Amino acid sequence: MLRLRTTAALVAVVLTAALVPAGPVQAGALPVDPGGPIPSLPSDELVPRFEGAPAVRNPLEHPLVPQHPFLSPNGTSSMHNDAYSTDAYDVSGPLGRDLSVTSRSYGVRECATMTFDSRGRIVALCGGLEGFTMMLIHPETLDPISELTMPGRDATSGRNPLTDICGGTYFFLDGHDRAFATTTTSEIWKVRQTPGGELVKVRSWPLARHLGEEDCLVAVAPDWQGRVWFFSQHGTVGTLDRRTGRVATLDLGRNEDIVNSVSADEAGGIYAVSTHAAYRLDADRRGRPRVTWRRTYDRGSTKKPGMLSRGSGTSPTLLGRRWVAIADNADPRTRILVYDRRTGARHCRVPVLARGASTTENSLVAAGRSFIIENNYGYEGPQTTTLGRSTTPGVARVLLRRDGCRVAWTSSATAPTSVPKASHGNGLLYVYTKPPRPDGIDAWYLTALDIRSGKTVWSRLTGTGTQWNNHYAAIYLGPDGTAYVATLAGLVRVADGRP
Repeated sequence: MLRLRTTAALVAVVLTAALVPAGPVQAGALPVDPGGPIPSLPSDELVPRFEGAPAVRNPLEHPLVPQHPFLSPNGTSSMHNDAYSTDAYDVSGPLGRDLSVTSRSYGVRECATMTFDSRGRIVALCGGLEGFTMMLIHPETLDPISELTMPGRDATSGRNPLTDICGGTYFFLDGHDRAFATTTTSEIWKVRQTPGGELVKVRSWPLARHLGEEDCLVAVAPDWQGRVWFFSQHGTVGTLDRRTGRVATLDLGRNEDIVNSVSADEAGGIYAVSTHAAYRLDADRRGRPRVTWRRTYDRGSTKKPGMLSRGSGTSPTLLGRRWVAIADNADPRTRILVYDRRTGARHCRVPVLARGASTTENSLVAAGRSFIIENNYGYEGPQTTTLGRSTTPGVARVLLRRDGCRVAWTSSATAPTSVPKASHGNGLLYVYTKPPRPDGIDAWYLTALDIRSGKTVWSRLTGTGTQWNNHYAAIYLGPDGTAYVATLAGLVRVADGRP
């Protein structure tokens, strides 16, 4: 499901060329000054700052997500929160009460993947003009505490910076505040914090020789036994013994690409989705990866606008002890597919979102006993959402039942690319929205939906202009319930006021 696509070329184009005059209201590009807040346009004063009303906390019951023994506490360990990739939190996020919005610019750098260490500080993997940087960030001031430069992109590779998903994307944090990240040089780096808060690379495992030519690492995750699994763009699956350095690989073949992250469960399963099929993989007695089951899905007739590939844009999302779900790329409507993760038997297949204009490049959210999907149809880069334009609306909830599944509601919220997040602690779903505007103002909002009804509860303006575009970055809730959204120019913090 999501990956960091903010490359040097992309960000340079966006923040020097896309911040162009948008008629008389939204005029002029703003300089991006590292160290200060994300710059605001005068049009901030011409759009609503807050709509709706504060929510009343209404916790949502949900199946237990077991704590992975080799990850930091659930809700803090990865882009998708936990080993199940639920994109859901037990903590209560902002209710919308006297919301404060603060921001910090890191120049042309987006921190799309973030985790939280044992002291509540943000550990983020950020991409920008200089390549990729791992950052340790103060959760209140958003000031950088430490930065570690990681390998940059190969400018001679010929890869399109708008769609390149090689390295610099996913990482996980373990229970000792150590990060394990893929790099653009097909390595896995182990990064720890010194007592003074400095980020230091302490070990790396080079894996390029285990991959084919022009291949690269995409995803990394540990299984319940502590093996590190890695996945390459062109379908190589591998296991790494961190103690001995032993590597074993498996080629999925069939010209299948992997462009999303993966999930793991306590039974030893690793779940992945390629551009052709959903997989469960397990390690054999010698630690070698093996396919337990494979289920093809309808990958549609073309790569839809808003997608990086012709296929599913989701990472596998696990729910309870039995289920795993993805979205396909079917015509005329994308469908949510739910499988029994023990056998691969399909439990249900439900069409969602707009006919002829539905797709998602972000993972499903496991909220309560349901899956939530966001429509990303029409997003083809930051230029798509300039001059007041936006993408096809739609957020839908599908209820999981013993006899199948059904659509509970569909919202008209327009969220171009955010990885939405659910708060079981208060019953809200958070999306990052940009409603279209005929006056040409590009206004971005953190929006809360009621998970039970799908109704919009409130929306809070973060800012206006392309610099507030989150461009596929996830929404996150910190351990104290504060919400964070990365943008093309830095990081936004949204928190309730004090009672």
